[in-house]
Amino acid sequence: MMSPEQAVLLDVQENGATAAESSAEKTDAPAVAITGLHKSFASQIVLNRIDLTVGSGETLAVLGRSGTGKSVLLKLIIGLQKPDSGSIRIHGQEITLLDLDALNEIRKKMGFLFQHAALYDSLTVEQNIAFPLKRHTKMTESEQRDRVKELLAGVGMERDLEKMPSDLSGGMQKRVGLARALALEPGILLLDEPTAGLDPITSGEIDELILKLQEEHDMASVVVTHDLHSAKTIADRIALLHDGNVLIEGSFEELEQSDDQFVSEFLKRDS
Repeated sequence: MMSPEQAVLLDVQENGATAAESSAEKTDAPAVAITGLHKSFASQIVLNRIDLTVGSGETLAVLGRSGTGKSVLLKLIIGLQKPDSGSIRIHGQEITLLDLDALNEIRKKMGFLFQHAALYDSLTVEQNIAFPLKRHTKMTESEQRDRVKELLAGVGMERDLEKMPSDLSGGMQKRVGLARALALEPGILLLDEPTAGLDPITSGEIDELILKLQEEHDMASVVVTHDLHSAKTIADRIALLHDGNVLIEGSFEELEQSDDQFVSEFLKRDS
């Protein structure tokens, strides 16, 4: 059965475009601008009119305890869920009221790395990465294979084209997921718990890979994570969610200097 994450990828791919079309338009607007965003489930308020922005080339890490709305925020940005109210603008374009076809046009500008990589189990590594290239571009099979090799080399997986997802470790699946997320040269990269379930050494390798890819591709990135060390390593700014609100936003050093009790306890607990 297809996961919701795979359904999003397939929706975008069924409404294909060229890689050039998927690149972010040049605009003075932030890559991601969120204003007054509110989301609740029944009586539970998950996000309480929050404001966030992410500029081009910037990485924002969203931290918080389990159940504080981190992954919900990511799903709202890509349109897997709809907000109760508020605004989400991608490169200046409001997306909250778009129909599916129009939303898919926006999604072409974004690369996704979901928590469990969302690889297609029945496809090889090469086929997983080539999938958006087949749907979106006019590349020949030879050009697609060259592009796949280039992407896999970028994540240190160039020798694993013929492997199946079941043959890969958790860290290797994340690497393949990152390669696929970059296939169409997106302007925005969204990462859901990129180090979840990984041992400390592998987590560090994924952090280093994310930094490398950010430097090479100059994308805006939103990373939702519970991993404080990872956030400190890869993020330009950190937003800490608590009780549905952005309790504090700034550099890691600014969080360390905060005299808020929850912020201090959160940093001590996760350090």
